[in-house]
Amino acid sequence: MNIKVGLTILSFIISIVVGFTLSKSGESDSSDKLTKDQIVIGLSMDTLKEARWQRDRDYFIEKVEAMGGKVLVQSANSDDTRQIQDVRSLISSRVDVLVIIPHNGAAMATAVKEAHKAGIPVVAYDRLITDCDLDLYISFDNEIVGEEQAKYLIDKLGGEGNIVRLYGAPTDNNAKLFKQGQDNILDPLIEKGAIRVVHDDWVKDWDPANAKRIMNAAITKTKDFDGVLASNDGSAGGAIQSMMEAGLAGKVPVTGQDADLVACQRIVNGTQAMTIYKPIKSIATSAAELAYKMATGKPVIANSSVDNGEKNVPSVLLEVTVVTKENLKDTVIADGYHSEEAVFDGGK
Repeated sequence: MNIKVGLTILSFIISIVVGFTLSKSGESDSSDKLTKDQIVIGLSMDTLKEARWQRDRDYFIEKVEAMGGKVLVQSANSDDTRQIQDVRSLISSRVDVLVIIPHNGAAMATAVKEAHKAGIPVVAYDRLITDCDLDLYISFDNEIVGEEQAKYLIDKLGGEGNIVRLYGAPTDNNAKLFKQGQDNILDPLIEKGAIRVVHDDWVKDWDPANAKRIMNAAITKTKDFDGVLASNDGSAGGAIQSMMEAGLAGKVPVTGQDADLVACQRIVNGTQAMTIYKPIKSIATSAAELAYKMATGKPVIANSSVDNGEKNVPSVLLEVTVVTKENLKDTVIADGYHSEEAVFDGGK
C-alpha cells in the first residue's frame, strides 16, 4: 500500500478556523464522561524494550497527570495477539480515549473498530494504523526522515558508491515511509549507476540481532561497500556489531534514527555517523494534550492529513533534526534529552 502524506487546502482552512472535532462513534451520552472526576486515557504500546519508548511513556504520563488525568499503560512485547488483548482490557476499563503505538499497523485496525463500538476514539501514536476509521494520527514526517538519512549518506559518499540497506520492521508502516523517503533520494542515482545496493533486507521487529544477521550476510557476500543506510539506531547498532567483528567498524558511515544514548555515544566514538532526532518530549506531550482534548470534547487542530487506505486521517506531523558529532551539543544535549557527560563520557 502506498501511504501518502497530504495537506489539502480545505482541511488546512478547517483546521485553522474551527479545528477537527473528533466524535466518539457509538457513544450515546458524552455528558456522562465529561462529569467524571478524572479523565482516563489508555496507552497501548508495542514494546518497552527500547529506551526511546520508555521515554515516550514517561513524558506522556507526566503530561496527562499534570492536566488532572490518569493513564493506564499496557505493553505488548511486539506481539499482535497480545496487543489486541491489551486493547480489549483497556476498553473494559472504560478509558475515555485510546492511544495506540501499534506493533503492526494493519493488525490494529481491529482494535480501532472494537474501540469505536465502545464509543472510544483512537489516536495512532508515531505509527499509522491502516485500513480503518482512525480518529487522529500524530507522528513525525517519516518520508522526510528517510530523505534526510539518504541525503546525509549520499553527501558523505560524494554522490556515488556501494551501500547496504536495512529497512526496518515490515509490520511497521513507518518503516515503509522511511524507505519511501530514502528511495526518493536514491532511485535517480541507482538508475544512473552512481549508487549500487549490494545487499538489503527488512529488520523484523526492529531487532538489533536481526540487523546483525543481515549485516553478517552482507559482509559474507562482499566487503566492498562504502556506507550502511540503517533506518533506526537499533538496526545501526546491530550492523555496527557485525562490522566490529569483521574489523570494519568506523571505516564507513552508518546512519540511524531516534537519537538513542548508545547511538549518540557511537557518533562520538566514530562508529556511527548520524542519527535523526525526533523530539520525544514534543510528540509525547502533544499526544497527551490532544488525547485529553478529545476526552473532554474540545476541538483538535490537525495540520495535515494522511491516507491510511480507508480515509484521510487528520494528522499532526512534527519536525525532525539531523544529528552529527558536530551538533550533538546544540541538539539532544541542549534539549536535555541526554546529558553531555552521558554522551561524551558514558561510551568510553
